Amino acid sequence: MLHPINISGVLPHLAVKAQHFPRRSESGIGALMPWANRLWFVTYVSHKAPSGAGTGLFYIDDDLQIHKHPQSVVGTYANRMIHAESSQLIIGPHIIDPDGNVRTFTELVDIRITATARHLFDPDNKVYMVGMEGELYEADVHTLQVKYICDMTRELGMTQRGDAHWAQPHFKAAFCGHDRLIVANNTYDDHDYMGIINHGRLAEWDGETWRIIDTAQYNEVVGRSTIGNAIFATGQDRASAILKVFVNNKWRTYRLPKATHTQDHTVTTEWPRIREVESERWLMNTCGMFYELPAMQYAGEIWGVRPICSHLRIIGDFCSWNGLLVMAGDQTTPISDSNIFVGQPQANLWLGKTDDLWQWGKPQGWGGPWHRTPVKADSPSDPFLMTGFEHKSVHLSHDAGHPVAFTIQVDFYGDGDWKTLDEVVVPSSGYKSYCFEPGFSSHWVRFIIDRDVESVSAQLFYT
Repeated sequence: MLHPINISGVLPHLAVKAQHFPRRSESGIGALMPWANRLWFVTYVSHKAPSGAGTGLFYIDDDLQIHKHPQSVVGTYANRMIHAESSQLIIGPHIIDPDGNVRTFTELVDIRITATARHLFDPDNKVYMVGMEGELYEADVHTLQVKYICDMTRELGMTQRGDAHWAQPHFKAAFCGHDRLIVANNTYDDHDYMGIINHGRLAEWDGETWRIIDTAQYNEVVGRSTIGNAIFATGQDRASAILKVFVNNKWRTYRLPKATHTQDHTVTTEWPRIREVESERWLMNTCGMFYELPAMQYAGEIWGVRPICSHLRIIGDFCSWNGLLVMAGDQTTPISDSNIFVGQPQANLWLGKTDDLWQWGKPQGWGGPWHRTPVKADSPSDPFLMTGFEHKSVHLSHDAGHPVAFTIQVDFYGDGDWKTLDEVVVPSSGYKSYCFEPGFSSHWVRFIIDRDVESVSAQLFYT
C-alpha cells in the first residue's frame, strides 16, 4: 500500500468538502470519537439545512481511508458522548453500537445539536440533547423517541428576537454531574464589550429550577466522576479567559490569559474543548491557547494548570486515536459568500503526537481579573494564572479622584496560601505599570485595592 502524503500532520486525502449548492456554507468538523474500530466524525454547515451539501457522518479506518456513511445527513452538529449503559456512541443525530451499526434520531436532524449530556433521572435509557438556539430535548437511546423540554433562552432571561439588543443564541456545551445539568451559551458581541448587556450564560438545572451561574460568554463545560469529580467550564469576557470550577459543592472562578482576540465573538469560538488525550490526562483549549489541566483536586483547590502553546487554529474537537493526537479543523468558511475571497468550504484533520504541541507557538497572552471593573476595598480579585510564561508585567489604572494602593499577592504553592509580594500606589485617576523580576513565577497572582473604586483595571501581559 502506498504511504499517504503527510504535510506537517495533514493528510490531504482526508479532507472533507461541502458542495457549492444550494449555497456555499461551511464544512467544519464538529466532533470526533474513536468507536467500533474506527474514527468517527461529523461535519457541519453554518445553519440549518438546506444550506450546503457534502457534509455529514464520516469514519476513517485503520488504513487511513475515509468513508461517508450511508446514514449521513446534512446538518449542524458538534456533539459526542458515549452512553455507557447501552454501549452506544451518540454523535450528531446518530447513535452507533459497538459493531458500527448506525441509527438516527430523525426528529433531531434539523436541530443544530451542539451537546449531549447524561439524564438526571433516567440515565439508563435517556440523554439530554442541546440545540444551538437553546432547545433542550430528552431522547430515548433505545426507541429513539424524542421529547421537547424547554426553550432555554426564555428560561435564562436571554434577549428574544425583535428585542433591541437581540443577538444569536449560541449554546455550545452541556454536562450532567452533581445532580445538575449545566449548559453554556457563548453569545458575545459589541454590546457585551461595551457593557450594555450580557448575552452569555453559564447555568444549571436540577430538573425543576434553572439557576444562572454567570452571564459571561461560556464555550465548554465538562467533568468526570473518578480521580476528581470537579466540573470545569471555560469562557471569556473583556477582561480575560475564565476557568469556572465546581468543587466542594460550590463554583469558584479562576482567570487565564487570552492568546488571541480572533476568537472573542460568538461565531468565532468554534469550539474550545477540554478533552482527555492520554490516559487520564486532559488538555484544555481556550482563547487560542492549549493548557495542561489536571483532572484531580486536592483540598478543594485547582492547581497544576500550565500553558503549552499559542495558536490560531479553529479546532472543532480533538481526541486520541491509534496512538495519535487527532484534531478536527475548519479551514475554509464562505458563509453564503460573506467573504468573497473564500471558495469551496472544506476542512481536514491534523494527526500528530501530544508532545508536538510544545513545538507550536510560544505561550504568550494578556488579560487580568479587572477591566474597567467596579471594585470594593479589601476584596481580592479572582486568581489569575501566572506559571509557565517567560516575561511578565501588569498595567494598573483607576478613575478615582485620589491615589489608590494596589496590593499584589501570589500563591506560589497553588493551594490558596496567598502571600503579599508588593504594593503599588497609583496616583489620582492614574496609571502605573509594574514589571515582575526576570524568572519570577507563581501559580496564581491576585490584586487588592485599599478603597472602593468605580473603574479599576489590572491587566497582565505575558511575552
